[in-house]
Amino acid sequence: MSAGPSTPTREGPSTERAAGKITVDDEHAGRRLDKFLRSQLKGVPAGLLFRLLRQGKLRVNGRKTQQDYRIQDGDIIDVPELRVDDASAPARRLPSSLIEQMRNVILYEDQDLLIINKPAGVAVHKGTDVPGGVIEALRQLRPELPELELIHRLDRDTSGVLALAKTPSILRYLHDVLRDREDEIERHYLAIVAGNWLSGATALHAPLQRRDTRVVVDAGGQRAETHVSVRRRVGNRATILNIRLLTGRKHQIRVHLQHAGHPIAGDDRYGDQNFNSRVARLGGAGLFLHAAKMVIPMPDGTDRVVTAPTPMRWEQLLKAGL
Repeated sequence: MSAGPSTPTREGPSTERAAGKITVDDEHAGRRLDKFLRSQLKGVPAGLLFRLLRQGKLRVNGRKTQQDYRIQDGDIIDVPELRVDDASAPARRLPSSLIEQMRNVILYEDQDLLIINKPAGVAVHKGTDVPGGVIEALRQLRPELPELELIHRLDRDTSGVLALAKTPSILRYLHDVLRDREDEIERHYLAIVAGNWLSGATALHAPLQRRDTRVVVDAGGQRAETHVSVRRRVGNRATILNIRLLTGRKHQIRVHLQHAGHPIAGDDRYGDQNFNSRVARLGGAGLFLHAAKMVIPMPDGTDRVVTAPTPMRWEQLLKAGL
């Protein structure tokens, strides 16, 4: 990719980035225009980029272009002067505790992928009340990987296997798989749930719909499929379940298990208050949902199989007599 817009022209909490051009190369061909721009113009508010696209002030090959346009090798993007947040400003510094948590989390790495064991309680990216997450911390720790992006997401309180792409081409490929052939990426979880799960292997098919900050089972919602089997029974009070996620809806496993009458231990949104109180009295903290294994089909026909051990707090809770 050829030189983009010139460097900022003045120092401070925000800077002016002079107008310029970006020429797309084959590595980025096929990406959505909006996602490409956000990766190349870090610090520029997404809302500003969308507004400039709508107004035709940010053009591709001299023409006004929709944000979902798939860029092509050789496309020339005209970028106007932009105001850019200064990533080095103190307000944008990442907490040192987050950086320390992310120093030794890598499970697997090759030229395409970086796969980590995400700690429970760490968000995957920054948000309104979250100064930073996995992606921001890893970009700071691995500055030699400027194209690093999340392939999928995990809830903040879920631990385990989280995959990131090191190149736009592998990101685009795996996003296409998730969109068109989602079940080809195997996502296996473990959960400690309330009660004795009486049935054996079960396929849960309840459709899900978002409502404000919650997700509910609704006949008019999106298709959602979760496969469940018993891994271990813990008396009559709890069960450890093997879970395979066939679709990737928000809070899918948590809502499906609640709907089946067996909410996850420590789930402060969809859980059972009495069960959670018992877990807390025994020293159990956080959500007991863990992404244990992922099988990723690669373009060359091979699979990347990565597993993550359960956190120590699981065994501690079970030894305490749950």
